[in-house]
Amino acid sequence: MKDDVENHSMLAHLKADRRYLAMLGLGFSAGIPYLLVYPTQAAWLSDAHVPIETIGLMSELTIAYKLKFIWAPFLDKYDAPFFSALLGRRRGWIVLSQIAVMLALIGVAFGDPANFMAYTVAFSLALGVAGATQDVTIDGWRITSVPVAKQSMMTAISEMGYRFGNLAAGAGALLLADRYGWKVAYGFMAALMLIGAIAAFIAPEPESDFTVSHQHPGFVATVIAPIKELATRLGPMALPIFLMIAGFRLPGYISSAMAIPLFKSLNYSNADIATVTKLFGFWIALAATFSSAFIIRKIGLMPSLLLGTVAGSASHLSLAWLAAEGGGDFWSFAISVSIEGFAYAFAQVVLINYMSSITATELAASQFALLTSLCAFPGSILAGTSGFIIAHTGFTMFFVFTSLIGIPVALLCWYVVRLHAIATPDPERHGSVG
Repeated sequence: MKDDVENHSMLAHLKADRRYLAMLGLGFSAGIPYLLVYPTQAAWLSDAHVPIETIGLMSELTIAYKLKFIWAPFLDKYDAPFFSALLGRRRGWIVLSQIAVMLALIGVAFGDPANFMAYTVAFSLALGVAGATQDVTIDGWRITSVPVAKQSMMTAISEMGYRFGNLAAGAGALLLADRYGWKVAYGFMAALMLIGAIAAFIAPEPESDFTVSHQHPGFVATVIAPIKELATRLGPMALPIFLMIAGFRLPGYISSAMAIPLFKSLNYSNADIATVTKLFGFWIALAATFSSAFIIRKIGLMPSLLLGTVAGSASHLSLAWLAAEGGGDFWSFAISVSIEGFAYAFAQVVLINYMSSITATELAASQFALLTSLCAFPGSILAGTSGFIIAHTGFTMFFVFTSLIGIPVALLCWYVVRLHAIATPDPERHGSVG
């Protein structure tokens, strides 16, 4: 079924429904923390002459984004202190997590990784926990605030806001760091989180989202319940689907951990990196977002999913080429990074649509957090070894290797597509995946 929202401009929807406007702001705040935990901070660490092996290990500080499914069920089940009484459960947790992100960013801002790495590690880890919690709460609000027919537009607007947040946390932070230093850059990012807080106040609380229950089944039962429901509903398809999601972005996570260290090793400045990866990258990612929506409508979600995993992995060869060429001119840099960025964004949006389509509405935050954690965990763990691999193989072979990882992942994705051709989750309740 095609949404009627697809027949109107995105701007018209932003004006017509405050949920879309709120989603834009919430997407913006969701796009800020992750890059500042590691990818952007990798440039700070490089400037501080931290060893490449240590920089690679610092990517593990994003571990909270992979483990958020553990505490996500409690955000579905319980109210946030103080704020939920004012705003409702979903928005209360959103605002509380945003405050935690701001405080953690200020903490990182006062760090000195060249001389006191333990301090930077502690506050970066706190930032990861706060940012991951914000993701859980915003995803839960997104999935439950509009019906299935409007989810594709809601996802597109969320991604647009997220790309703006990435632009701020990437290009904005790098440019501010070049001019005013890293402390000012991180402090300014904390101030930008106010945009998301304002959006949380604009956003309406979803109606009939929760059932009142005075039962307290315990920690383990609360964590397991959303996993059990999803696995039971998917039936025999559950294991291959979970394996496919776990591998889908694995090559991309490993590759991303060493992208900025590669650019720094080729002597590109922070301004060059910001211009290509964030300013150019913003428009590239936005084009990929709308291209994914168009392609999904034309060929269906499942074939688009297969296309996404193939393109996403193959695109790493452009970074391998850049490394082999030793950098070269600015436009060689821009073209190779844009190829990889377009494929990454396309795969990301298609996967978000797919994962949203198989979640149960009443367990939206828990199950989407589970799926995103499952997607990120293997790649994140392996990304920690990336610095050691490069120390032995060099950047060129490293990116060739991450591209080759995509072959078995694509084969698994093809198998899942075949399974969906036989049986799909109920499209009336969980969204069509065909």
